[in-house]
Amino acid sequence: MTTPAQRKTHLDSLAITLLVACCAFWGFQQILIKDTVAEVPPLWQASLRFWAAAVLIGLWCRARGVPLFARDGTLGAGLVAGALFAAEFTFIYLGLLHTTASRLTVFLYTSPFVVALLLPRVVPGERLRRIQWVGLVIAFAAVALAFSEGFTHSSPVAGQWIGDAMALGAGALWGLTTLTIRATKLSGASAEKTLFYQVAVTALTAPIVSLALGEVWSLDYSARAWGSLAIQTVVGAFASYLTWMWLLRHYPATQMSTFTFLTPVFALVFGVVLLSEPLTLQLGVALVGVAAGIVLVSRR
Repeated sequence: MTTPAQRKTHLDSLAITLLVACCAFWGFQQILIKDTVAEVPPLWQASLRFWAAAVLIGLWCRARGVPLFARDGTLGAGLVAGALFAAEFTFIYLGLLHTTASRLTVFLYTSPFVVALLLPRVVPGERLRRIQWVGLVIAFAAVALAFSEGFTHSSPVAGQWIGDAMALGAGALWGLTTLTIRATKLSGASAEKTLFYQVAVTALTAPIVSLALGEVWSLDYSARAWGSLAIQTVVGAFASYLTWMWLLRHYPATQMSTFTFLTPVFALVFGVVLLSEPLTLQLGVALVGVAAGIVLVSRR
């Protein structure tokens, strides 16, 4: 288990590198999900992804000798974290049916506010100073600015408010998951076990929701769809989330959460590179704003 003395009080170069890498992939992941949901039903897509991820985590733990089923008092908190994680991804996958990936992403990344508001109440060491709150606000304002053109000029989508509401709900659920991990015995559990709780619960519940929604199950999909699912599973649900769980055990969650504001900006950058979308002045200003916010929140 990790003792309080082992927890860092600030983000070092290793943490920053891992966080930027994770955020870059998560920005790309939203594009993958949105593209694939046109061929693979959303909750069935989530089911395939998290079934495979659960198997990968199990094999990883067996190879490394990490006990997944030892009694350590984390079962209750693990099931709560798993239920929150499953609900979050249900909202994400269904929300992408009703709104664009960019709009969903900006609402999803309100999660740091939930962490910053609630975590200090149960973990006093995570309290943000005034300058860090300023950084948090600057980072979020920069993200909102980056997407403001889409809010004012994009074509209206029928039922878009439903997708936006689901994205806000997913953001709150993500924040509550982080709170659960940091404020319970999960904070001392291995990163692998913490992630397994979340992935396993999602793998069990997503098929139930999929059937309830009347989705048609199939395995006859294009190579592009299977490639997307493979990347979502191996890099996303396995490697990047395992890295995030490890970081939560060793670094301040409030400082880490601010880095997630990079994700929607990365999503826009990938749109420019992969979809030939214009690189606007607003995007450039947003990149500077996010960087400034991260510097302020990450100060010792």
